[in-house]
Order: sequence, then structure tokens, then C-alpha cells
Amino acid sequence: MRILIPVLLAALLATGVAACGGGDDEQSFDRDAAQLTIYSGRDEEFVEPLIEQFEEANPGTEVRVRYGDSAELAATIREEGDQSPADLFFSQDAGSLGALEAEGVLAPLPQTTLDQVGKEFRSTKDQWVGTSGRARVLAYDTRKYQAGDLPASVFELTKPEWKGKVGWAPTNASFQAFVTAMRKTEGEEKTKQWLEDMQANDVQSYEKNTLIRDAIADGEIDAGLINHYYVLEAQKEAEDGAAYPVGLHFFPGGDVGALVNVAGVGILKSAADAQGAQKFTDFLLSEPAQTYFATDTGEYPLVDGVAQDASIPPLEDIEQPDVDLADLSDLQGTLELLQQTGVL
Repeated sequence: MRILIPVLLAALLATGVAACGGGDDEQSFDRDAAQLTIYSGRDEEFVEPLIEQFEEANPGTEVRVRYGDSAELAATIREEGDQSPADLFFSQDAGSLGALEAEGVLAPLPQTTLDQVGKEFRSTKDQWVGTSGRARVLAYDTRKYQAGDLPASVFELTKPEWKGKVGWAPTNASFQAFVTAMRKTEGEEKTKQWLEDMQANDVQSYEKNTLIRDAIADGEIDAGLINHYYVLEAQKEAEDGAAYPVGLHFFPGGDVGALVNVAGVGILKSAADAQGAQKFTDFLLSEPAQTYFATDTGEYPLVDGVAQDASIPPLEDIEQPDVDLADLSDLQGTLELLQQTGVL
């Protein structure tokens, strides 16, 4: 029987600021080699079907999952140290994995596992691997805008014509990773100025990407900074997906707004069930799991030979910013900046 551990607000980062997540009662459980324990920064709706597939393929395997925000769970793992019940960390973004790698918490992965994914989507120290890709985009109201109306850069969203019309989710791990990428590519001062200018331009804050998407569909705002696959999810659920009124704008020219990040996994050095954690890692890179990411969640598969959703640009055609995902580990610096500017 699977044990689903609810999201809880646990350890905060040193700044005293935590990313979003929540729960009613804090629960804990002991380390147990008889059960594979996963700390998941990915939502239960995305992970649960994979857990079911994994358990079916591995009879007798028991999996328990603790769900929460990626940055928050990374901080919790750091505070728990060698006594962490977690065997494997399934992160929504590379930054949280990089933060744990920098702390020396993660174990090296086998080269056979790493080689299944391109070097740009895995750790430079071989301690975590991407499992699926997601592009940052500007989601927009197709009833009001044509492609030619949209900005060429995320920095243009501070212009008067976008005042009060744009949404963001500053407590979301993917947004924080995007800000970290901006700090790396554009510098601290320009990033700070952009955050302040966005607020001065009356940017609308939401808790989640899905709420931004839905606000655009409902006509509350005109555009929002989210991950691409949330719109694909809504299109599939709509009666007439082709008529769904939210489109995707991929910023051109290597703009930081077109960052391609990854969800990924790392195995803890202290894992009580390291073998089970490795099995789950390899399962996530298998054809069934990669196909699930491509067809069910609308993400980019990272293993060769698995077709992506045909409605989005090929991964190689996205004009990505020149940033190494391994450099997105400074979550604390980003949270401090978000707090300093009043975004958080």
C-alpha cells in the first residue's frame, strides 16, 4: 500500500523565506529500507500515475511519497542530514537539485544512467539527471493578441502597454529558477531593476502556474509567465482544444524568458533504499515514462527516440538563453533578492 505524505511547511531556507507549499499537520516517518521513500517537488497529479506504473513493474515494491515545493523540500533534506527518510528527491527544477549537490547530499549516478540524457540536461558533477524538459513561455490571450503583437523579450513586459495585464507566480520553484537564470545571464542589478519595474507596472501575483493560465482564459489578465505544458494540459481537457483561448509565445533570440529547465532526480547519499532509488531513476528514463511525459503532461522527453507533443516547437528549435542549468543552484540568493524587492 502506498503512503501519500501530505505537503507540509517544513524547514525554511536561511533567509527565513520558503517557497509555496502547504499542509495542515506536520507528519514525520522513519527511515525504512523496506520502502522506497520519495520527496517530490512535482505535483501529485503528475507523479501518482508514474508511481503506479513503477509498482506494477516491480511487484512487492512499496513506495511512499512526501509532496511539497521543490525548494522547501531541498531545505528540509538539508536540515534532516544523514537521518533524512528520503531515498530520492524528485525536483520540479534543476536549481533545487543543484542546491543539494552543492551541499554534498547527493550520490553519483551510474554513467549508463547519465548517458541517456544530453549533457545540458544533467549535472556536471554526475549527481542528478533531468527526466523531462519544460520551457518558460509567455502565455497569452489569443482573443486579443496575434503573434506579432507579443514582446521580443521578457524585459519588454515593463512597458506601459502591459500595465496590470501580466501575471507571475513568484513563490513557484520554476519562476525562482528563471529569476536565478536572469541573475546569472543579466546580472544582479538588471534583475533587481526588472523585478521592481514589473511591480511598478502592476504585475498580478498568483500562487500557481495553473491559476495564471486560468486567469488568462477567464479574461482577468492578458498574459503570464508560466511553463509551457500547463496550457497543453488545459487544451486536452477542453471540449474543443483548438478553440482554447490561451496561446504560447516562446521568446526569441536567446532571451532568458525562453529558459528550458528540467524536472529531475537525485539519489541521497544516505538513502536506506539506494537500489530502489536507482530503479526508479532508470524507470523515469525508460520509454514508458518518457512517453508519459510527452503525451500526458505535455513536457519534453529527454531520451532519444521518444516523440514529443507535435503542437510545440522541437526542443532544439527553441532559442534558449546561454545558461548552464548547473548554475541555477543559488536558490538562497534568489529568495533574498525576491524578499529584498518585496516580491515575496
